[in-house]
Amino acid sequence: MPETMAHAELRRARGQRPPPADQRSRSDMSVEHAASAASVQPVEGTTPSAERAARPVAHAQPATHAQPVGRTAQRRRYLMCRPEHFTVSYRINPWMHPATPTDTARALAQWQALHDAYVRLGHAVELIDPVPGLPDMVYTANGGFVVDGRALGVRFRVDERRGEERPFMEWFAAHGFEVIEPRTVQEGEGDFLLAGDVILAGTGFRSAPDSHREVADVFGREVVSLTLVDPRFYHLDTAVAVLDPVPVPDPAAGPHGVPHANIAYLPSAFDDASQRVLAERYPDAIRVSPADGAVFGLNAASDGAHVFVPPRATGFAARLRERGYTPVPVDLSELLRGGGGIKCCTLELRERS
Repeated sequence: MPETMAHAELRRARGQRPPPADQRSRSDMSVEHAASAASVQPVEGTTPSAERAARPVAHAQPATHAQPVGRTAQRRRYLMCRPEHFTVSYRINPWMHPATPTDTARALAQWQALHDAYVRLGHAVELIDPVPGLPDMVYTANGGFVVDGRALGVRFRVDERRGEERPFMEWFAAHGFEVIEPRTVQEGEGDFLLAGDVILAGTGFRSAPDSHREVADVFGREVVSLTLVDPRFYHLDTAVAVLDPVPVPDPAAGPHGVPHANIAYLPSAFDDASQRVLAERYPDAIRVSPADGAVFGLNAASDGAHVFVPPRATGFAARLRERGYTPVPVDLSELLRGGGGIKCCTLELRERS
């Protein structure tokens, strides 16, 4: 069994030698004080038919610090897209103002800081080539939903982003994923979040309600529908952050090995019925303030120990520390001009387990 970081600390306390390198886990990441290392501001049913054939563009690198107590970081595989063609030339969400100039160089620098923070903490990052004329391709979370080696493509509600659909599906196919063409309007991991053994699914602004049934059928998991009511939070991943959706071998766990997951959410982004569902299912969730929500604090990525958050979400960061997580601040304020943040720029590639 691979040695976890907690095991390593116990071994060192007992004065034992480390195991041979070939017995160690690839996902071992030692990462105390990761926030200071990464905060260069302006810097989760079915069996796939293909094996992985992708090679990370940026290979995971070993980190050098101690693991936050009580939390275990797990190696992630992400898909990102350089914002080489980023601009705001149309308005499809309240954050976009075409009359306000954008700084593509600044967007690139901030994006690179996020990319480098992932790699520094041991995660694999792959890249899809940006396409001229598709400025929102940088928001890769909207390009698909990938679980167990199956990639469900997207059908965007807005005309301006429909050109992205085919490039993402072609990328998934070229990299060994089983690709499923979508039947309904839905916008990928923007509105579908794997949380333990269930999929949280958003609707209200972008993804159609009937897409939730399609996702349940494709991935063979329970889908929990949630309705968004504030247009500033038009995708689910702007109002909910899944903090530790890591499968663990546990007889008490659900059919896919995860009993539940910790989440954080913004109550006011949801209708009353959805708020009741969230409160019942996640009584210990972090409920963030409207102020932290307004700076896209919940548009965050987590490896189970480190939570990549915007630096202005200070209240959320403090709550994370109280729960034993390490906030890693990364500024994507220029990309927020397009209505996206850290999670929007990050699509998790979950391979067959």
